Amino acid sequence: MNVGGKHYRSIWPDEIDPSLVWIIDQRKLPFSFEIIPLRSTDDICFSITSMAVRGAPLIGVTAAWGIALSAIENAGSKDRIADIRNDAARLKATRPTAVNLAWAVDRMMALLEQQEPSADLAAVAHKAAAILCEEEVECCRRTGLNGLPLLEKLSKEKNGATVNILTHCNAGWLATVDYGTALAPVYMAHDKGIKVHVWVDETRPRNQGARLTAFELGQHGVPFTLIPDNTGGHLMQNGMVDIVILGCDRATINGDVANKIGTYLKALAASDNNIPFYSAFPVSSFDPSLECMSDIPIEERDPEEVIFIEGKGLNGTTIVQLCPDNTPVANFGFDITPARLVTGLITDRGICKPERKEIESLLLQ
Repeated sequence: MNVGGKHYRSIWPDEIDPSLVWIIDQRKLPFSFEIIPLRSTDDICFSITSMAVRGAPLIGVTAAWGIALSAIENAGSKDRIADIRNDAARLKATRPTAVNLAWAVDRMMALLEQQEPSADLAAVAHKAAAILCEEEVECCRRTGLNGLPLLEKLSKEKNGATVNILTHCNAGWLATVDYGTALAPVYMAHDKGIKVHVWVDETRPRNQGARLTAFELGQHGVPFTLIPDNTGGHLMQNGMVDIVILGCDRATINGDVANKIGTYLKALAASDNNIPFYSAFPVSSFDPSLECMSDIPIEERDPEEVIFIEGKGLNGTTIVQLCPDNTPVANFGFDITPARLVTGLITDRGICKPERKEIESLLLQ
């Protein structure tokens, strides 16, 4: 995707130094665009916990590079696999909700554990992380292609008038490696000449919509309007939303989806107003072990994310307090939307209904 007219991915390995990985520091957006190096497993863990990188697909790819860096760091140890396995456990503990994290780490470890004792684990891990990264890009590209006909159909039904899409949080290229998930079909429709407009929820408390989605849509030239989180229902009641498309951090085998807190409320409003509600994500976000949505772990984050807010002041970025001192805070990072409120799931393998039979068939492809 484009930043200042130049193509960027959200994470990439250094072209010369295999022990170096670069990321866009998403904590600094949109007020400054900064690229920072990750040189160790500790750096990778911190980048995930601090949300310098975020979004389920990107977290998974970042963790894969964490295993690659661990293999380099432990190249001279007596029990390389045991030490890398310890780092793998640390990586998997950084964020509890996004299933892509554990999926990517487990995939990397399964490969390393089957290598011969004489194998160059660092080289094997670096190649595997690079392959996983490219696969994730391709998954997002296919997700976009699979979702594009939905927007084409709406455009045709509206005789070429603007298709209004409502999204929540950030599920664009900043949450993946490139293209995005929920925003991938939007970008493709825009690039194809279809008139689209995106309603962008601010997405409190971390404001990923206001800070990240608005940033990347603006950089790519896609028309959008930022709205407070509690505006979506009003827009839907007044015929100003044609479709809701957002991401997913973990989905059950029955089609329930966990996504950024506030998603459930959008699904309720969409259902009440007969507006199609889609969740877009790679099949790696399915957790076949979970049948009940109450089994999805919900991350509770630092109260300071609610108490304070960061913004642009006269002398640069500034942080201000929003509430009285010693205010009790509950800061749940995600909520779960039951399958009955979901119109369909847009994946890299096609669109399916949020039903066990269809999901199982999709996963067998």
